[in-house]
Amino acid sequence: MNEELTRDTPIVHDATSPDHRPIHETAEQLAKVVHEGQRTMPQDRPPLVCKPNKIESWRIFKIMSEFVEGFDVIRRYGLAVSFFGSARASFEDEVYKHATELAGRLAKKGFAVITGGSAGIMQAANKGAFEAGGDSVGLNINLPDVQGYNPYLTTRFGFDHFFVRKVMLTYASEVYVYFPGGFGTLDEFFEIVTLVQTKKIRKVPIVLFGRQYWEPLLAFIEKTLYQEHKAINKDDMLLYTLVDSVDEAYDYIIANVSC
Repeated sequence: MNEELTRDTPIVHDATSPDHRPIHETAEQLAKVVHEGQRTMPQDRPPLVCKPNKIESWRIFKIMSEFVEGFDVIRRYGLAVSFFGSARASFEDEVYKHATELAGRLAKKGFAVITGGSAGIMQAANKGAFEAGGDSVGLNINLPDVQGYNPYLTTRFGFDHFFVRKVMLTYASEVYVYFPGGFGTLDEFFEIVTLVQTKKIRKVPIVLFGRQYWEPLLAFIEKTLYQEHKAINKDDMLLYTLVDSVDEAYDYIIANVSC
């Protein structure tokens, strides 16, 4: 006798299921959508809504083209470091000077310096790399309130979609350095930590620069996430390293990245 399907019964699809078309059919549809999207790309592109009512061929084409061009940019650099931090000039002057000095020293060691390409910490890091004669890369985001490029870039690229830009920043480097910043900086930090924790990317050095800024957050992670709720493992708190000087950051990076 056949068992009845309940609301808790998992529905499993296999390759023969009508929900999974053969790869060649998917490829044909994708080619059709891309061709249509290239032809219908509007000059004034509206933002992506949470759940579009219809497939916009031009948007699929734009997303795919950003992935292709973005990967083409980051593949050029065999050794790279990504700097994250505030786009605002709202922290102490020393924070920006440290970013410039660290980026310059790493550029002289052969690292391409990759940032979001805008102002603040990003500009400070790009300045250090640029003045040291190194590769200074900016992966910017096109926003309604214009976020311009800083003047210290040897390579620059702009994205319409945050999620495509995040993929590029995630896969761009052998080490990630986080200076003080806002939501975007914290978002990128937790993104990388989560990907390493879940083994979706290989383990890479994650450096948090500035004890005064990061210690309250790290204390929350240890006390609330780990001790009180067991929401993370103890070893997860070893995925990142806190430093408080350029020398400390530089020495740690050189010791943990194959140059």
